[in-house]
Amino acid sequence: MQKIKNLAYLLLFSLVLISCGEYQKVLNKGTTEEQYKMAVKLYESNKYSKALRLFEKITPAYRGKPQMERIQFMVAQSNFNEKNYSISGYYFDRFAKNYPKSSKREEAAYLSAYSYKLASPKFSLDPTDTNKALDAFQSFINTYPDSDKIDQANEQYKELRYKLQKKYFEIAKTYYRTAEYDLRNYKAAIQAFDNLLADYLGSEFKEEALYYRLKAAHDFVLKSYDRRKPERIKDAIEAYDKLKRNYPESQYMEDANKMLATLNKEQIRIDNLIAKQVEAAAKTKVEKSKKK
Repeated sequence: MQKIKNLAYLLLFSLVLISCGEYQKVLNKGTTEEQYKMAVKLYESNKYSKALRLFEKITPAYRGKPQMERIQFMVAQSNFNEKNYSISGYYFDRFAKNYPKSSKREEAAYLSAYSYKLASPKFSLDPTDTNKALDAFQSFINTYPDSDKIDQANEQYKELRYKLQKKYFEIAKTYYRTAEYDLRNYKAAIQAFDNLLADYLGSEFKEEALYYRLKAAHDFVLKSYDRRKPERIKDAIEAYDKLKRNYPESQYMEDANKMLATLNKEQIRIDNLIAKQVEAAAKTKVEKSKKK
């Protein structure tokens, strides 16, 4: 029994060597047609990495020829199956644009978007592939509204959009949290929350973003010089009004009301201070006129 097993292993090993030898021979010295046939054979055998090396070699020779349509799709699919998602997204997109009459165009358009989605990292990292995926899914939805993949495309689009919103929301919160050490970050936080709310109408983070927008404006008032406070108090009260108008029953209203009370108290103090300054200036002016 052991001898039979050993013979089987030896036979398998020999076949692998022969196969590898044949592959290297065709890869390095085969004709373009031989390389094409082997690339297709390897692709159909799910040996995508080896197939890609051959496709790379033969692409210049087949550019502009009928076989190129099939080659480009197989290159895209091979990269997808090898989990080279950014690359497959690029090649599927090129296929869809280069072959608008192809029966595989719709599939390629969807797989381009899906590839970029799979390449998209977690929300805290570079959003380049996420943005590409969003654009690609939006294009697919617009181009193929009756596709059997339209529900999937819409779901993937919503998921990606949520990821970007979360990224920008967390960036804005980071500005707010670090403003204690750098007062300029209050301005950055306010602007970041404003951008999020403007760019993503109906955002899942809208209520919380409005609350933190108020909180950043409120805290900025308390850390500001008196001469800067009037305009900043006005901005903070407007932030409060926006939160209350959109979410009158918000879980944050109790804290928001406390912030409003502080802002109103500060407004009264500043108004009294300005009144005293005006009164003192007027008195000084009168005294100067008397001396004349």
